[in-house]
Amino acid sequence: MRIVCLSDTHGLHDRIEVPDGDLLIHAGDATGMGTVAQIAAFDQWLLRLPHRHKVVIAGNHDWLFQRDPGLARSLLRSATYLQDTAVEIEGFRIHGSPWQPWFWDWAFNLERGPQLAAKWALIPDGIDVLVTHGPPAGILDRTARGEAVGCADLRTALLRVRPRLHVFGHIHEAYGRHVADGCTFVNAANCDLQYEPVQPPIVVEL
Repeated sequence: MRIVCLSDTHGLHDRIEVPDGDLLIHAGDATGMGTVAQIAAFDQWLLRLPHRHKVVIAGNHDWLFQRDPGLARSLLRSATYLQDTAVEIEGFRIHGSPWQPWFWDWAFNLERGPQLAAKWALIPDGIDVLVTHGPPAGILDRTARGEAVGCADLRTALLRVRPRLHVFGHIHEAYGRHVADGCTFVNAANCDLQYEPVQPPIVVEL
């Protein structure tokens, strides 16, 4: 399975060269503010891509998925949308979740501790690919100020779930790939800290 990982495109999809693959994963913040027009434009962009399978989660900018989830999902016709749910694609079990530690009153924010831990408890065992918007603590989560802002409870959940691939974004400046404990971690944020889409999609073979 050739998996193409993207995140944090912020409406600048047309400026990104997307490599071909079997599965495209977008780990949230596809839009700037999550408006109807922005989500519809994102869907049309997805439609033009050749990947057989496409999986999308929301991020903290994708407001409509929180404020009016029925409408938002009706606009996203060209991909499978996951929100604390899983899907099986060609034998790979994929779980997606948009939540992250509280961040400037944006969408899908929860307080650190029991609220976030409850969301990660919904991740079933036996998942091959985990998609979250934010990173786990200590892995590709360091801001430009040097702060590690990932979620400790998500890191704990990973010890139980042990996915083969974990795709996320959110912290633009921590873009990259890291391999540890049998898992490939990908911070796939395509926009840099200045919101320029200069960080290319990351391809993983599973």
